Amino acid sequence: MIGAVVLAAGKGTRLRSSRAKVLHEVAGRSLLGWALEALRPLDLDRVVVVVGHQADDVAAAAEAMDVPGLVTVLQEPQNGTGHAVRMAVEAGALDGLDEVLVLPGDVPGITTETLVRLRADRGDGAASVLTTRLDDPAGYGRIVRDDDGNVSAIVEHRDATDAQRAIDEVNTAMFAFRTPDLLDALSSLTTDNAQGEEYLTDTVAALSGDGGVRATEAAPDEVSGVNDMAQLAEVEAVLRQRILTRHMAAGVRIVDPATTYVDADVVIEADATVLPGTMLEGRTHIAAGATVGPHSRLVDTVVGEGATVTYTVATETRIGPEATVGPYTHLRTGTVLERGSKAGGFVEMKKAHIGEGSKVPHLSYVGDAEVGRGVNLGAGTITVNYDGFEKHTTTIGDGAFVGSDSMLVAPIDIGTGAFVGAGSTITTDVPADALVVERAQPRIIDGWAARRRARHERDHEREE
Repeated sequence: MIGAVVLAAGKGTRLRSSRAKVLHEVAGRSLLGWALEALRPLDLDRVVVVVGHQADDVAAAAEAMDVPGLVTVLQEPQNGTGHAVRMAVEAGALDGLDEVLVLPGDVPGITTETLVRLRADRGDGAASVLTTRLDDPAGYGRIVRDDDGNVSAIVEHRDATDAQRAIDEVNTAMFAFRTPDLLDALSSLTTDNAQGEEYLTDTVAALSGDGGVRATEAAPDEVSGVNDMAQLAEVEAVLRQRILTRHMAAGVRIVDPATTYVDADVVIEADATVLPGTMLEGRTHIAAGATVGPHSRLVDTVVGEGATVTYTVATETRIGPEATVGPYTHLRTGTVLERGSKAGGFVEMKKAHIGEGSKVPHLSYVGDAEVGRGVNLGAGTITVNYDGFEKHTTTIGDGAFVGSDSMLVAPIDIGTGAFVGAGSTITTDVPADALVVERAQPRIIDGWAARRRARHERDHEREE
């Protein structure tokens, strides 16, 4: 049986944030979420997440990833990486496992492929350690090798000699252990070091005899950890570029990758086009032939085949095939646009269902509404859905026409094929195929404007 231990107990003091380090998000996932997602394809028998700072929140985030075999173990107090793994052992979380991967919860760039190499490179040895090489290795544990090239020790920067500090190969805090050997090595850990903590890295020296510890080297951008906000931004840039490259390789047209932000769980089908300044977040899905952007933000939104979305903010919305949205449009949670429908410039919708081929071209608010097929809502139409206490529904039948600058005061039903005259405020249901007009009787006063101007001129002369 094979398992993994993810170290997620730390506070992350240098981030200067009230949130636990591993809960910070990059490219649509928490740092912890990226680590767990890298483990998912390995089909592990058990995944142990060691929690400490903000334990309940971190445990909840881990469980939300729905990784099979996941358990959480509390480390309290937090006394080093070796202590964290020992807490997992003492909790029985490693019982029955023949092999254990150990990785930190704040290295979101790690890939499944590299973890597979790490396991394979262990071979029949006691352990393997993932390393990388840095131009400036200050602050990192140095990899010390023996004459055969195997790892003989990992020396933390604070404990290293000048000669060891000159080594550019560093520890990434990721390991593959044969479980019985790990248990033996953990029992020998002490806190006799500069930090006064139990270092997991000290197990390497205990296991290094007869070539017992191998090394697997990875690229620096894959194993970069996060210790401050600047590093958080750096790893996010790497992940976002990786995401965009994957989509472009699959046939997606991304016009300007430098200004395009796509979260990890977004799906974009081949032959879709994403224009500059666009942000696709959450579980947004863009179908083939659709065009999104420029300067649009879609969150958990589905865009159908051949649809066009321009200068738009949409959240939890479904935009049907060949629909047109924008510019400067806000689609809020629960909105559905059916095939060929339109939500035009300066239109806001909330929990509105717009039928096939229906048009809301501009300057309108449509909330809590059921709009049938082939309906036209003129400029300035508002569904008045809130009475100060409750929200109410407006229903508009197929083929209805609502003139510009009309107020439909819900709850209200505009019948199939009905016409609402421009400038009307409608408070009662309208039968099918009826015309409804509600306007004050116009009053025309001949000569009023000329008399008003003359009076103004006389008043102005007196003031002079």
